Amino acid sequence: MKNENLQIATFAGGCFWCTEAVFLRIEGVEKVVSGFTGGTIKNPAYREITTGRTGHAEGVQIFFDDTKVRFIELLEIFFATHDPTTLNRQGHDIGTQYRSAIFYATDKQKEEAIAFIDFLDKEKVFDKKIVTEVTALGPFYIAEEEHQDFYDNNRESSYCQFVIDPKISKLKKYYSNKLKENTPKDAI
Repeated sequence: MKNENLQIATFAGGCFWCTEAVFLRIEGVEKVVSGFTGGTIKNPAYREITTGRTGHAEGVQIFFDDTKVRFIELLEIFFATHDPTTLNRQGHDIGTQYRSAIFYATDKQKEEAIAFIDFLDKEKVFDKKIVTEVTALGPFYIAEEEHQDFYDNNRESSYCQFVIDPKISKLKKYYSNKLKENTPKDAI
């Protein structure tokens, strides 16, 4: 049976492994796919993306039921779990492929994203101005299989422990009411 309430949000918040791990745990999110968007060549491979020369950002497509979680709630979680004030970088990940971006699929998503960024800047939620780009969604290329569900499949890796675990802890602390009930406690 097809879910008629299913919507797609596309975010880039640094490494797609981090962003995917966060949104997979949110109630109402049915699927998250890691990939690349916003660039200039067709069907880029990960090794090309990492050079920063293709213009693509590492991003995720979030398939969500908008009767269970709204786009604005996803935006809130997105901004709370990465640094939207650093241009083309998240921590030690540096380059345009790690930029903060919202790739909108509809005019409503564009309006909500711009309004939310304006609100965050006006309220001075961050110490610096937000540099997250808001761009129309173009082609989204799915990353290679080894990049899908990376965090859940590689929890022992140092990247997961030092970079992703703190994001998951923050998610659990501030958004426990948004987490899926069936998420194992050790996976949070």
